[in-house]
This record gives sequence, C-alpha cells and structure tokens, in this order.
Amino acid sequence: MPAQYSLHPHIMLLSNLTQFSPMLYLTGFPGLETIEHWIFIFFFLMYLVAISGNCFILIIIKANPRLHTPMYYLLSFLAFTDLGLSVSTLPTTMGLFWFKSHGIYFGACQIQMFCIHSFSFMESSVLLVMSFDRFVDICYPLRYSVIITSQRVVRVGLIVILRGPVALIPIVLLLKAFPYCGARVLSHSFCLHQEVIHLACTDTTFNNLYGLSLVVFTVMLDLVLIALSYGVILHTVSRLASKEERLRAFQTCTSHLCAVLVFFVPMMGLSLIHRFGKHAPPAYHLLMANVYLFVPPMLNPIIYSIKTKEIRYVISKLLS
Repeated sequence: MPAQYSLHPHIMLLSNLTQFSPMLYLTGFPGLETIEHWIFIFFFLMYLVAISGNCFILIIIKANPRLHTPMYYLLSFLAFTDLGLSVSTLPTTMGLFWFKSHGIYFGACQIQMFCIHSFSFMESSVLLVMSFDRFVDICYPLRYSVIITSQRVVRVGLIVILRGPVALIPIVLLLKAFPYCGARVLSHSFCLHQEVIHLACTDTTFNNLYGLSLVVFTVMLDLVLIALSYGVILHTVSRLASKEERLRAFQTCTSHLCAVLVFFVPMMGLSLIHRFGKHAPPAYHLLMANVYLFVPPMLNPIIYSIKTKEIRYVISKLLS
C-alpha cells in the first residue's frame, strides 16, 4: 500500500481478501474527507456544464439543417466523445463523494477504464481529423468542397474513432488474469489502466509495453500530425497578402487549437506523472487526473459556443 495513504477500515478489509477477490477500493482526496460534500458540489457543477453543454451542441447541430456540414459533423463527434468521457466517470465519482461508496467490482472497473481510455483515444482521433479539415480549408480552399465531403468525414471519423477501443481490448481483458495482492487501493475516484496494473503482483511487462506502444502510435502520433498540419497552416497563413486575411484565416483555427491544448496538455502531464513521478506527492496525481478527465468536456462546448459564429447565431435566436 502506498505510504501516503493512512489505513482505513475498508482498506484493512480489502487487504485481507484473497487474490481472487473482485473488489478494488477507490479514494477521493486524502485529508479532505470532512469537506467531501463541497467537493461533490464542485464536481456536480462540472458534470452539469459538461453534459448539458455537449448535449446542447449535439441538439443544435441535429436540429439545424444549415449546420449539416463536414465541420459540424466533426464538432458533433467531439461533443459525443466529451459526453462519453463525462458519463464514464460520473457513477463512481458521484457515488464516492456523495454516498461514500468506495468499493468497485473488478469487472465494473474494467468497463470503466475501457470507456475512459476509449473516449480519450476517440477525442485524440477526432482532433486529428479536425486539424486535417482546417488544413484543407486554409491551404486548399478551392478544393475543400471536393476533398472534404460529409460522407467522407463520417466514414473516416468512424474508422479513426474505432481504432482506440479495438486496440484497447487485449490489455483490458488481460487484467482479469493477473493476481492482485495487498490493499488494492486506487488513488482516484475512477479506474485507469496505468494505475490498476501497478497493483498486480506478477510480471506485467506485456501490458506495460503494449500500453506504451498504444499511446505512442495513437495519441502521440495524432499530436505529431496535428503539429505538422499547423506548421503548414502557419506557413500558408504567413504568405497571405494582407494582415486582415491572415487574421481571418487564423481565426478559423482558434477554437480547434484551444481544444487541442485543453486536451493534450493535461493528458501528457498525467502520463508523465504516472510513468516517471512515482515519488511525486499524491496531490499532483489527483490534480492532473481530474484536470485531464473533467476540464476538456466542460470547456470544449464553451469554447465552440463562443468562437463559432453559426452556433452563436443559433443561441442568439433561441434567447431572443
């Protein structure tokens, strides 16, 4: 058991279970148990903004035929993945902070980690496709309507969205075969693969290498390709004749660029802390994990509602 956690009656009980026990123990914020109801309110408000905001984006795009274009289909993909990411963590987080429900069956933990990592990989893929959309729009504007069609966007979007979940299946299923000893305490209110795998008392080299390869060839590759696309975009924008044209061209990318930063910066921070910060204070792990999972789904609908002219127009019509 990590030294930073004090013994809890539930932890003592779980530590005496056999290696075939299906239970794990979730934790919230050590030392802040007396204000967990206030923490619940804070998380509840974030969930409310994230779920209602992304549902609002999906409903607006569905209800307005003028938004049935490739760019807004991609935005609906992004809203769907953000919605899935929020719903994936909601049961255990709300149960922990409101009902003091710490235990989770191993099977439920597997399902939750599969959903969390799947929707994370999906979001990375959607942001990559969106960067290609911006690349074609700015670098090849006259050919945009030929290259980027609604049917092609939906087809490509489904392919890249499914690659993460399909690749995740082996390492998530393999977790069931490992023996687990000790207290089996997780340091978050939800299950992550990189944390559960550390509880196994056997050789987990395959899972570690497979998980690292999966991150490198999905998320990191997506990030590199996004950076390359923006490099070409910046080069193209810098060659435009007037300052107004350069500003107008770059403004079409600001929403997507904000979404990329909001998603990838916390993800990279969390990955680095889990792999290289084993002796870092637990507060760092908790902060990065919660920022990574809760902030992007909450901020993305706000960013696109503020920065996208067509969505602002629809909102103004609804409010008038």
